[in-house]
Amino acid sequence: MASPKLSPFRVLGEGFLLGAKNFPSLLGAVILYILTLWIPYINVGTTIAMCAIPVALSRGKVVSPTFIFEGKYRKFMGEYFTLLGLKAMSLVPAFLFMIVPGIIISLGWSQALYILIDQQVAPGEALVRSNKATYGYKWAIFGIFMLLLAGVLVALSVFGVMGVVGSLLTVALVLLLPVFVLGVRAVIYRNLTQGAPAPQAPVPPVR
Repeated sequence: MASPKLSPFRVLGEGFLLGAKNFPSLLGAVILYILTLWIPYINVGTTIAMCAIPVALSRGKVVSPTFIFEGKYRKFMGEYFTLLGLKAMSLVPAFLFMIVPGIIISLGWSQALYILIDQQVAPGEALVRSNKATYGYKWAIFGIFMLLLAGVLVALSVFGVMGVVGSLLTVALVLLLPVFVLGVRAVIYRNLTQGAPAPQAPVPPVR
Protein backbone atom coordinates (compact mmCIF):
# COMPACT_ATOMS: atom_id res chain seq x y z
CA MET A 1 0.00 0.00 0.00
CA ALA A 2 1.33 3.43 -0.88
CA SER A 3 2.32 5.72 1.96
CA PRO A 4 -0.43 8.26 2.70
CA LYS A 5 2.26 10.92 3.05
CA LEU A 6 4.02 9.97 -0.15
CA SER A 7 1.43 8.58 -2.52
CA PRO A 8 3.51 8.44 -5.74
CA PHE A 9 1.04 9.84 -8.25
CA ARG A 10 -0.15 12.52 -5.83
CA VAL A 11 3.42 13.62 -5.10
CA LEU A 12 4.27 13.69 -8.81
CA GLY A 13 1.11 15.63 -9.63
CA GLU A 14 1.63 18.21 -6.88
CA GLY A 15 5.32 18.45 -7.75
CA PHE A 16 4.50 19.19 -11.39
CA LEU A 17 2.04 21.94 -10.45
CA LEU A 18 4.45 23.46 -7.94
CA GLY A 19 7.30 23.41 -10.43
CA ALA A 20 5.13 24.88 -13.21
CA LYS A 21 3.97 27.67 -10.88
CA ASN A 22 7.60 28.62 -10.25
CA PHE A 23 9.04 27.88 -13.69
CA PRO A 24 9.87 31.50 -14.74
CA SER A 25 11.46 32.30 -11.36
CA LEU A 26 13.45 29.08 -11.21
CA LEU A 27 14.66 29.48 -14.78
CA GLY A 28 15.78 32.99 -13.88
CA ALA A 29 17.58 31.68 -10.79
CA VAL A 30 19.38 29.04 -12.88
CA ILE A 31 20.50 31.65 -15.41
CA LEU A 32 21.76 33.98 -12.67
CA TYR A 33 23.53 31.06 -10.99
CA ILE A 34 25.34 30.09 -14.19
CA LEU A 35 26.35 33.67 -14.94
CA THR A 36 27.87 34.18 -11.46
CA LEU A 37 29.27 30.70 -10.88
CA TRP A 38 32.82 31.95 -11.54
CA ILE A 39 32.78 34.47 -8.67
CA PRO A 40 34.70 33.08 -5.63
CA TYR A 41 32.88 33.01 -2.29
CA ILE A 42 29.65 34.28 -3.85
CA ASN A 43 29.37 31.00 -5.74
CA VAL A 44 29.33 29.03 -2.50
CA GLY A 45 26.31 30.93 -1.21
CA THR A 46 24.47 30.65 -4.52
CA THR A 47 25.21 26.91 -4.68
CA ILE A 48 23.77 26.39 -1.21
CA ALA A 49 20.74 28.51 -2.15
CA MET A 50 20.16 26.45 -5.30
CA CYS A 51 20.37 23.23 -3.27
CA ALA A 52 17.83 24.66 -0.81
CA ILE A 53 15.21 25.61 -3.41
CA PRO A 54 12.85 22.77 -2.32
CA VAL A 55 12.67 24.38 1.13
CA ALA A 56 11.31 27.59 -0.38
CA LEU A 57 8.98 25.74 -2.74
CA SER A 58 7.62 23.64 0.11
CA ARG A 59 6.04 26.82 1.50
CA GLY A 60 3.85 27.04 -1.61
CA LYS A 61 5.13 30.50 -2.54
CA VAL A 62 6.59 31.82 -5.78
CA VAL A 63 10.27 32.48 -5.13
CA SER A 64 12.22 35.42 -6.48
CA PRO A 65 15.09 34.46 -8.83
CA THR A 66 17.43 36.80 -6.92
CA PHE A 67 17.02 34.95 -3.63
CA ILE A 68 20.17 32.96 -4.43
CA PHE A 69 22.23 36.06 -3.58
CA GLU A 70 20.86 36.33 -0.04
CA GLY A 71 23.84 36.61 2.31
CA LYS A 72 22.26 34.27 4.84
CA TYR A 73 23.13 31.28 2.67
CA ARG A 74 26.85 32.00 2.88
CA LYS A 75 26.71 31.71 6.64
CA PHE A 76 25.95 28.00 6.14
CA MET A 77 29.26 27.46 4.34
CA GLY A 78 30.95 25.57 7.18
CA GLU A 79 27.91 23.45 7.97
CA TYR A 80 27.33 22.74 4.27
CA PHE A 81 30.81 21.36 3.66
CA THR A 82 30.77 19.52 6.98
CA LEU A 83 27.50 17.86 5.99
CA LEU A 84 28.92 16.86 2.60
CA GLY A 85 32.00 15.44 4.31
CA LEU A 86 30.00 13.42 6.83
CA LYS A 87 27.82 11.97 4.08
CA ALA A 88 30.81 11.13 1.86
CA MET A 89 32.70 9.38 4.67
CA SER A 90 29.70 7.16 5.38
CA LEU A 91 28.31 6.60 1.90
CA VAL A 92 31.54 5.53 0.19
CA PRO A 93 32.04 2.42 2.37
CA ALA A 94 28.27 1.79 2.44
CA PHE A 95 28.16 1.58 -1.37
CA LEU A 96 31.03 -0.90 -1.29
CA PHE A 97 28.78 -3.38 0.55
CA MET A 98 26.72 -4.50 -2.46
CA ILE A 99 25.32 -0.97 -3.13
CA VAL A 100 21.98 -1.49 -1.32
CA PRO A 101 23.16 -0.15 2.08
CA GLY A 102 24.43 2.97 0.32
CA ILE A 103 21.07 3.50 -1.38
CA ILE A 104 19.18 3.10 1.89
CA ILE A 105 21.45 5.52 3.75
CA SER A 106 21.29 8.02 0.88
CA LEU A 107 17.50 7.94 1.01
CA GLY A 108 17.55 8.30 4.78
CA TRP A 109 19.75 11.38 4.57
CA SER A 110 18.07 12.88 1.51
CA GLN A 111 16.37 15.62 3.55
CA ALA A 112 19.42 16.57 5.63
CA LEU A 113 20.49 19.64 3.67
CA TYR A 114 16.95 21.02 3.65
CA ILE A 115 16.65 20.47 7.40
CA LEU A 116 20.07 22.02 8.00
CA ILE A 117 19.01 25.26 6.31
CA ASP A 118 15.32 25.28 7.21
CA GLN A 119 15.63 24.36 10.88
CA GLN A 120 19.18 25.71 11.43
CA VAL A 121 20.58 22.70 13.24
CA ALA A 122 24.08 21.21 13.30
CA PRO A 123 25.09 18.91 10.41
CA GLY A 124 25.01 15.79 12.57
CA GLU A 125 21.58 16.68 13.93
CA ALA A 126 20.32 17.34 10.40
CA LEU A 127 21.34 13.81 9.42
CA VAL A 128 19.58 12.38 12.46
CA ARG A 129 16.39 14.34 11.82
CA SER A 130 16.43 13.39 8.16
CA ASN A 131 16.76 9.72 9.01
CA LYS A 132 13.84 9.98 11.44
CA ALA A 133 11.70 11.90 8.95
CA THR A 134 12.26 9.31 6.22
CA TYR A 135 11.79 6.29 8.49
CA GLY A 136 9.23 4.06 6.82
CA TYR A 137 9.25 6.18 3.65
CA LYS A 138 12.64 5.42 2.08
CA TRP A 139 11.32 2.99 -0.50
CA ALA A 140 8.37 5.29 -1.20
CA ILE A 141 10.86 8.03 -2.10
CA PHE A 142 12.83 5.58 -4.21
CA GLY A 143 9.66 4.46 -5.99
CA ILE A 144 8.61 8.03 -6.75
CA PHE A 145 11.87 8.81 -8.52
CA MET A 146 11.93 5.46 -10.32
CA LEU A 147 8.42 6.18 -11.57
CA LEU A 148 9.55 9.63 -12.68
CA LEU A 149 12.55 8.14 -14.47
CA ALA A 150 10.37 5.57 -16.21
CA GLY A 151 8.01 8.32 -17.37
CA VAL A 152 10.89 10.35 -18.79
CA LEU A 153 12.32 7.35 -20.65
CA VAL A 154 8.91 6.53 -22.13
CA ALA A 155 8.42 10.15 -23.18
CA LEU A 156 11.85 10.30 -24.83
CA SER A 157 11.23 7.07 -26.70
CA VAL A 158 7.91 8.43 -28.03
CA PHE A 159 9.42 11.81 -28.94
CA GLY A 160 12.22 10.02 -30.78
CA VAL A 161 9.87 8.84 -33.53
CA MET A 162 8.02 12.13 -33.96
CA GLY A 163 10.57 13.98 -36.07
CA VAL A 164 10.80 17.75 -35.68
CA VAL A 165 7.85 17.90 -33.30
CA GLY A 166 9.50 15.24 -31.15
CA SER A 167 12.73 17.25 -31.07
CA LEU A 168 10.86 20.32 -29.87
CA LEU A 169 9.09 18.30 -27.21
CA THR A 170 12.43 16.85 -26.10
CA VAL A 171 13.85 20.35 -25.65
CA ALA A 172 10.75 21.33 -23.66
CA LEU A 173 11.17 18.24 -21.48
CA VAL A 174 14.83 19.06 -20.82
CA LEU A 175 13.84 22.54 -19.68
CA LEU A 176 10.90 21.43 -17.57
CA LEU A 177 12.37 18.33 -15.95
CA PRO A 178 14.75 20.03 -13.47
CA VAL A 179 11.93 22.31 -12.31
CA PHE A 180 9.59 19.34 -12.06
CA VAL A 181 12.15 17.43 -9.96
CA LEU A 182 12.56 20.42 -7.63
CA GLY A 183 8.80 20.55 -7.20
CA VAL A 184 8.68 16.85 -6.38
CA ARG A 185 11.50 17.23 -3.84
CA ALA A 186 9.64 20.16 -2.27
CA VAL A 187 6.45 18.10 -1.88
CA ILE A 188 8.40 15.22 -0.34
CA TYR A 189 10.15 17.55 2.10
CA ARG A 190 6.90 19.29 3.03
CA ASN A 191 5.04 16.04 3.61
CA LEU A 192 7.81 14.43 5.64
CA THR A 193 8.48 17.42 7.90
CA GLN A 194 4.96 18.56 8.70
CA GLY A 195 4.86 18.92 12.44
CA ALA A 196 8.64 19.27 12.68
CA PRO A 197 10.23 22.06 14.79
CA ALA A 198 9.58 25.48 13.27
CA PRO A 199 12.48 27.03 11.34
CA GLN A 200 14.50 29.64 13.18
CA ALA A 201 14.83 31.93 10.18
CA PRO A 202 12.56 32.91 7.28
CA VAL A 203 12.75 31.02 4.03
CA PRO A 204 13.95 32.82 0.85
CA PRO A 205 12.00 35.99 0.09
CA VAL A 206 8.94 35.80 -2.10
CA ARG A 207 7.79 38.31 -4.61
